[in-house]
Order: sequence, then structure tokens, then C-alpha cells
Amino acid sequence: MKKIKIFDLQEQYKTISKEVNKNVLDILSSGQYILGGNLLKLEEKFANHIGTKYAIGCNSGTDALLISLRAMNIGPGDEVITSPFTYFATAEVIALTGARPVFADINPHTFNINHKLIEKLITKKTKAVIPVHLYGQACEIIKIRKICRKYNLILIEDCAQSFGAKMNNQYTGTFGQFGCFSFFPTKNLGCAGDGGMIVTNSLQKAKILKKLRNHGGLARNIHEYIGYNSRLDEIQASILLTKLKIINSINKKRIGIAKKYKKMIDNKNIRLPYQSSNAHHVYNQFTIRVKNRNSFIKYLERNQIPYSIYYPTPIYKQKAFKAYNYKYRLINTEKITKECISIPMYPELDNDSIEYISDIINKYK
Repeated sequence: MKKIKIFDLQEQYKTISKEVNKNVLDILSSGQYILGGNLLKLEEKFANHIGTKYAIGCNSGTDALLISLRAMNIGPGDEVITSPFTYFATAEVIALTGARPVFADINPHTFNINHKLIEKLITKKTKAVIPVHLYGQACEIIKIRKICRKYNLILIEDCAQSFGAKMNNQYTGTFGQFGCFSFFPTKNLGCAGDGGMIVTNSLQKAKILKKLRNHGGLARNIHEYIGYNSRLDEIQASILLTKLKIINSINKKRIGIAKKYKKMIDNKNIRLPYQSSNAHHVYNQFTIRVKNRNSFIKYLERNQIPYSIYYPTPIYKQKAFKAYNYKYRLINTEKITKECISIPMYPELDNDSIEYISDIINKYK
């Protein structure tokens, strides 16, 4: 059996290398590297795929969130409610605008923000909610949207890990004012570097987003806003166009692997991922829970099984937020950050590896 990896980008590249290589060489020969035809085509196809009117490419999922906040004039004195159990960037961008991140505890089963806790955190300063669709599973986005409408709050979806995920047969990213996607290489739809996308149904906001990603303006030397250098380049756009054609197949393979894990792994010490009945989960990660994680990690290492931890520390405990003087003690978040661990999950993971991983986990005591 070949060595198992936590993810394997080389294997996916092999399946599309001929088309990718040709397109990249064509772009290099063309001399058009930024804001060209590939990006325009990708934005159109991306919007059509998930069912929004507009898609705006940018250089990362982080910038997608930041630019969306800026487009809604969120800044100093404002508060934005989000999850403390996600990648740091979700809260980081709120702080970068000058606003204050406010954290609601998570659902211990789905690991997503607990919608029932949002309403009591709303104050006169609250301007927006950024729920995260973690690990490839939609949060209770319909219920969160209802809360946002009740209090006239902006809803920005963090879809960094959820391209292809659905709630009630509707794609994540299409419920709020903005949906923000990451194309980091290990995402379900990933490029060969950094990349991001914002989707919206507002023409007015789409125009602002396009200006903000390009130093605040569309015409050369005319700047309407203080913006960013945040453009998705032509090479990355062309790679994403190739992968977009096969994304349904990629997600189907991930779902198939998750089903095999759930069928094969049977150990009372291991809690497997929970899937909501009305959610279509696309398994960017396969994250399990184990009480004595350090012992489990040593066991995996002895058996050459790679792993990763998403995420070991609540965001409000990060040193970067020390000056915010947070006093949170969110029970579910603090418990799960000590128990969560992700095992290999990528479309090219073969059956022998799945069986080996499952067998080793079943023997853990």
C-alpha cells in the first residue's frame, strides 16, 4: 500500500494536467495575465453554477470577506457576530475593518454556529452576521437569515469550505447579501495558489466589489475608494475553469469516501461527523471527535496515518485578540477544540487506504 497523505494535490493534477498545461501556456503566450477573458468566463460560469447574478473574483477567501464587509461600510464602532470555531481569517477581517468580532458558541454536533444564541448577542452596534459553513456542511442558514431580516442585519456567508454544499437544495453562498469562497489548493474547488470569489445578486454592490478589488476604481488612475490589490489572475482562473467542469464528480467522490468511513469505522471511543437531514454535506474535511486526543494522535503516528486539527484554539483565545479583553468561556467550542481531529479526505483516496485507516481506528482503545 502506498504512503497515505492528509491530502494529495499531485494526484488530482495528474487527471487534468493536459488541459491545465495547455491553458497555462496559452495564457503565458498571450501576455494577458490579469483581469482577462478567463476571469470573466469563470465569474459567469461560477455565478451560473450556484445560482447568483454576479460573481467577482479576488485573490483569496480572506479578501472576499474583507471586501464584502467594506462594501457594506462596516467599520469602527460596529459589531459583527460570527463563530469562534473556524479559521482565524473570519474574525481577522472583521478586526481589519475596525469593527469588533462577537462570538456565539457552536452546535456540538455540526460544529457550526448555534443560531439559537445569535439573537441575544445583538446590540445597537451589531451590523452583520458572518456564519461559517464549516467542513463542507451548511449551517442553519435559513434560520440565521430570518434573524438577520428581523433585525435588519447584513448576512455574509463564509463558504471557504463549502463549495457545492446545500441547505434545502439551495447552494451555500446564495442566502445572504454576499457569499465568500476560497480557492486555496486543498478546498473542494481549489486553484494552484491563492484565490477567492464573492457572489451577490446586487448589481450596485457587484460594481463596488469590482472597484474595491482593484485599488478602488475601474478606470486607470481614477480611485473612488481606498481599495486593495486583490485580483484573481488569469492562470488561476483557467485552472478553476477546468476544475469547475468536474466539481460535481469531485464532491461525489468525497461524499462516497465519507460514507465508507461511516460504514467501516465502529469504535465507541470515536464520534463520527453528524450530518443534518436537510443539508447536503460535501466533506472538505472528515472531522471526528475523540476524548484523549493526544493519545489518539500518538496511535495514528505509530501507524503512519496523517491527521490535522481544525482548530485547536478558540479564536477569542488567540494572542492577536488579547487587546480586545474577551471574557468568553464558550463550553462547546472549548470542548471541541480539545477533541476534534481530521483524518485523510480527498477525492483520490483509494479503497485500500480507506480500509486501512478505518481498521486502525477501530482497533484504538
